[in-house]
Amino acid sequence: MTFDPRQRTRPLLRTTLGEVLRRTRLDQGRTLADVAGAARVSMPYLSELERGRKEASSEILAALCDALGIELSELLADVRRELVLDRAQAGVVIRLNSATQAGPMTAGPVAPAPGAAPSGSGSGDVVGLLAA
Repeated sequence: MTFDPRQRTRPLLRTTLGEVLRRTRLDQGRTLADVAGAARVSMPYLSELERGRKEASSEILAALCDALGIELSELLADVRRELVLDRAQAGVVIRLNSATQAGPMTAGPVAPAPGAAPSGSGSGDVVGLLAA
């Protein structure tokens, strides 16, 4: 089976990283030339990074973070938030039993309807609702 990049269902890290770098730069009111000069990278290279066309090495990311006055952990946290948002907007369903470490859920007591009195079973079962 051949890989067809047009059928990709997940965003590339370089694309999301570039979007966050560009947004951070623009939020600071800075130009490509300003940040590229401060990071000691060429302006065309920074532009390629921001457009998700090039992969940045850890050294380049460190230089860009220094130039932007942010921590690498902040940059990566912003990238993570974007990826999570992208996933949520794609309508990904997360099964509750896959989020537990105890293994698959087994049949058990049913949660009472809203406003109903608790059953008093004391089983410690937790029921949560997720909404988009």
